[in-house]
Amino acid sequence: MIFALHGRPFKADNIPYVQHLLLYLQKKDVQLTINESFVDFLLECKIELPQSYATFKTIFDVEHVQLMLSIGGDGTLLEAATFIGKKNIPLVGINTGRLGFLATTPREELEAAINELIDGSYSISSRTLIKLVSEEKLFGGLNYALNEFALTKRDSSSMITVHTYIDGEFLNSYWADGLLVATPTGSTGYSLSCGGPLVHPKTENFIITPISPHNLNVRPMIVPDSSQISFEIEGRNQNFLISLDSRSEIVSSNTKLSVKKEDFQIQLVELKNYNYYKTLRSKLNWGLDARN
Repeated sequence: MIFALHGRPFKADNIPYVQHLLLYLQKKDVQLTINESFVDFLLECKIELPQSYATFKTIFDVEHVQLMLSIGGDGTLLEAATFIGKKNIPLVGINTGRLGFLATTPREELEAAINELIDGSYSISSRTLIKLVSEEKLFGGLNYALNEFALTKRDSSSMITVHTYIDGEFLNSYWADGLLVATPTGSTGYSLSCGGPLVHPKTENFIITPISPHNLNVRPMIVPDSSQISFEIEGRNQNFLISLDSRSEIVSSNTKLSVKKEDFQIQLVELKNYNYYKTLRSKLNWGLDARN
């Protein structure tokens, strides 16, 4: 089998786990294709790499792999998704961070996880992506996100006004620090921090969530993911920040922007012991209050 391996710099206490992962994959005769920048970091950490491995740098370098491993937290997994695109390569996250709604495999359970991956003893959860539509070529053509699209002000002074339309019909003018549109997968991310609802990944919806709105009666709204949501932006500053997950660009107020459901999905691996509701309880500390 051929696995791709993507990661970001991690804390020193993760070095033994990553080293064990690489040695165990080699023992299981798994061929590795490792992200080029991650190789440099591993060498800096004096981690022993497999005797033979390839590297990848772009989305075109992983055509031949059967599965992609992400080592880190949810942000690392979101970055890994940009290397997959529409290739339908299963993606699994090994959590070396803290929260991990998406990177759900604990570092302490590496061997069991690798055995399940090699045996094919896992299920696939197809996750909706959100696509940015614009006349300008933004984000180098990688104009999709697994979690959310966000539109925010650039400075720390006055708020902006985001005139929002759904399928051409006016919805509202949001006077706020910004506005985001999240997928069900992204409902546990930025949207949740802004007061958005938790939405099960299998639902076919988008969540429109204002970021620090001026009016307290403005609330998040759930709409069908068949909708196309478009924006017109006003503010004292003529430039604004847009982001797809952790990637961001600056655009002018004249830039026409809209979002809709992407034509393809990301295939997230769910191992045997994974349970969505159990993950929510664990990560959000539900039930820890003695009064419950």
